[in-house]
Amino acid sequence: MEKKERLDKILSNIGYGSRKDVKKYIKQGSVKVNGKIIKDNSAKINPYDAEIEVDGNMIEYREFIYLMLNKPDGLISSTEDSIHRTVIDLLDEKYISFNPFPVGRLDKDTEGLLVISNDGKLAHNLLSPKKHVDKTYYVKVDGIVNDEDICMMKEGIVLDDGYKTLPAKLEILKSDNISEVYLTIKEGKFHQVKRMFKATGKEVMYLKRIAMGKLKLDDSLLPGQYRELNELEIELLREKINN
Repeated sequence: MEKKERLDKILSNIGYGSRKDVKKYIKQGSVKVNGKIIKDNSAKINPYDAEIEVDGNMIEYREFIYLMLNKPDGLISSTEDSIHRTVIDLLDEKYISFNPFPVGRLDKDTEGLLVISNDGKLAHNLLSPKKHVDKTYYVKVDGIVNDEDICMMKEGIVLDDGYKTLPAKLEILKSDNISEVYLTIKEGKFHQVKRMFKATGKEVMYLKRIAMGKLKLDDSLLPGQYRELNELEIELLREKINN
């Protein structure tokens, strides 16, 4: 049985503003619960069972939000930073009320798929080293990437601190002075992709995450754009961590 919540908290959680803003809506008689006007902002109801209307519009309560962001270069993957803009700064106010956070991180100069949510349990499982969730990157590398690199990545790369990575899958798209590859890893060590190529004597010039588990970046999203995940995409995230 779902627990009951204060009416003002419920409306605030789904983006109707701060608790102070919501209190005004309620006092004005703009909110109905099961067809009856409720003016007590502290009234407790079950948001999953009750029919809630605001200004005649029926609302659908949800506890969690799940967003797919195409992270642009230059933003920090955190909720706040005293110097730099963060990925949260890109979000519309209606999502901020959910207190979302980036699930994992991408370096400041790395672009691509970043999931933003307020579902702590999902985030914990996706980031758990025990789950080995695949993360696939499109990489531009200064140097010729060849079959020897594929074998090295498959065996695991010893990083500059002596740590040996788990086996990674390297797919060569273009082998030239500037090579283009896909690299799939199962970990998220600090600057891991850059350090893996550095260990082979090469330098990463451009890095973009294109997939996390079975969830793929929506190609229609330009850098800095985001959208909500659909139900299928949310299940794709959960599928890996539930196995």
